[in-house]
Parts: sequence; C-alpha cells; structure tokens
Amino acid sequence: MRIAIFTNNYLPNPYGVPNSIESFRKEFESLGHKVFIFAPKWKGYVGENSNVFWFPAVDIRYKINFPLPIPYSGKINKILENLDIDIIHSQHSNLLGSAAMKWAKKKNIPLVFTWHTLYDQYAHFAPLIPERLAAWWTIRNAKNYANRCDAVVTPTPFVEEIIKGWGVKNKNIIAIPTGVEEPIFASPDRNSIRKKYGIKEDEVVLLSVGRFTAEKNMEFLFKSVAEILKKNKGVKFLVGGEGYLEEKLEKIVLESGTKSRVIFAGFVDNKIKKNFYLAGDIFVYASKSETQGMILTEAMYSGLPIVAVRAPGARDIVLDGETGFLVPENNKEFVGAVQKLIEDKELRLKFSEEAKKIAREKYTSQVCAEKMLKVYEKAIKEKNNQ
Repeated sequence: MRIAIFTNNYLPNPYGVPNSIESFRKEFESLGHKVFIFAPKWKGYVGENSNVFWFPAVDIRYKINFPLPIPYSGKINKILENLDIDIIHSQHSNLLGSAAMKWAKKKNIPLVFTWHTLYDQYAHFAPLIPERLAAWWTIRNAKNYANRCDAVVTPTPFVEEIIKGWGVKNKNIIAIPTGVEEPIFASPDRNSIRKKYGIKEDEVVLLSVGRFTAEKNMEFLFKSVAEILKKNKGVKFLVGGEGYLEEKLEKIVLESGTKSRVIFAGFVDNKIKKNFYLAGDIFVYASKSETQGMILTEAMYSGLPIVAVRAPGARDIVLDGETGFLVPENNKEFVGAVQKLIEDKELRLKFSEEAKKIAREKYTSQVCAEKMLKVYEKAIKEKNNQ
C-alpha cells in the first residue's frame, strides 16, 4: 500500500500526534508499505526522511511553540499530482485536513480521519477567541469533516461515544490506540535515574510525565501529590515535562513544604524515557483531556500501576482494581488511592504484572498497526466497489 498522511502537527514536536504518526509509519514501512507525510515546516528543523513533504507555515508562540500550516502550496500540489497513492489518512479536520480531503476527492481514493483531540479541552490555546466559541466551532468543523470521511479512527472506545454525542454519524468508526514502540523500551535501567536524582532504593517514587499545561490538569495533580508527600516521608515525586505552568507548580510545591522531595526533571527525551518509567513505582495521572494518553500504555508496558482521574482515555486504558485505580477528580479519593498502593507493595506488584501482560497483548505498535492496515484495506475495497 502507498499511504499519505496529512498532519498539522509533526516533528520535531515531541508530543502525542507526532509520536503516533511515527509509531504507525515505522510499523507500516517494516511491513513493506510506503508512507508519505505532509506536514508544516518547523523553522530550523531538517528531517532525514525524504518522504516527508513540508507545507509552508507561520510560527506561532502562544503558550507553546507550534507552526501553523498554510494549506496551499504550488510545490506540494505538483508533488501530489504525480504521486501514486492508495489512501490518505488525515490527522486533523482543518488546515492540512482540508488539503487531505481535496486530494482524496481529486484522486478518488479513500480518506481516513483520526479524531485525536477532545477539542473542548484545548480551546484555551486559541488566542483572542472566547473558549466556548472556539470549542463550538472546532467541534462543529470536526464533526462535519468526520461525516464526509470513509472511516474515522478514535484512540479509545469512549471517545467514539463522545463524538457520536457531538453528531458524528459515520458508520465506519473504529477504536485503535497508538501502540508502544517496543525497541524504544528495550533494556531499561532503573538505577541510572534513581542514582542521578539521589533516590534511595527503599524510597517509593511517584512518577508523572507530561506537559505543564492547563488541559493536563497539573495543578490538581501537584496539590494531591503534595498531600501525599506530607503524609509519607519515604516518598518522592519525579516529574518530567515543561510548560507555561511550571512556575505555578513550583509555587505549590514550595508552599506545601515538600520542595526537597519533588524532582523537576525537565523534558524527557524518548531515548531515556524507558529509564524514567522503570525508576518509578506508581504512575500518577490527572489529565481529563486525553483521547488515549500514550504515556499510560507506556507506563503499563513498563510495569507501573497507575492512579488516574476517571476521564476519557484513562477509563479505557486503566483497568480499575486490576492495573491501577480510577478515581473521580477529588483530592481525597486520589490521595487515598495512591496511599493504598504506597502501603501495599504486594498489590503494587500484582498490578504491575497485570499491566505488563495487557500492554504486550493489546498495546504494542505492531498490534495497533495491523489493526489500522485492516481499516485501510476495507476502505479501499469499499471505494473500489462504489
């Protein structure tokens, strides 16, 4: 198969959508398929993949650095006119999503759309536009887009329920998460990170990895963890990430008197991420905005029991009482769930083994890529029979 992927968000951005694209691309190519990626140009970045084609973009620096693609390019048009492709997979409904739909129609090939984002949770990134208006417009646009596609992919089943409630009536909706890239997680080293940050072997480490932004619910997480640290002298909080809320989170730690046991590790590179997971004992997660939360499946693959706010994404990944605990967004209940795992090492080990087992059965990049290829094959077959 010759697959074209259109995305508004790609390398060198190190977060969710680019990581998802790269995970699927690598697996598709390992199985002999050809993948072409169309993405916005990030100023100063030069990629090594000759099958990535860059749309012009405007650099946006509001809360996070994000190049905004311009979905019109004579150079790209010529490339697409001469490119033999079987299917287009769009990662967004606007900007390059509109270009994806245009070229799918022009070439009379199927268009698949992955609904990555709960747009109402990300409306605060739109400058000068009221959040409710931004959320309404974005959801309306995505709904109309999804209904015109040949298939829609959601990262988890619960997201399918949400978008149907928003008005998506497409009959071909399937949940396929992004899988864990097993080579990246081979041979992790627990001691390297613990030694680097002076963590003793008998200390319990609460771990979190993610952006310090509002949609990740980091203020709730830090306030809850501060309560836990005050109760448990042998516990430390290791947190990897960066973002515009960092000063506010540092203030929470300082005012709670737990600064000496909170480790801000900064951005965690993919090359050492496996070591961070293995250095932890319990993964804590409060985001309410995820459609999957790739870090959850990575944490499970690494054998970490999880305590998470019961929200889209987490509720389909974490098995409550089997691989971790799902709790309401309530400080007392979150703290209580973490406390239970701190005190019960045997339960932590039980959850750990079950998490590893499930991650290897359901959430590897190979398993997920094979599911996605079946979606492509079905869409191509149905298009040819029209």
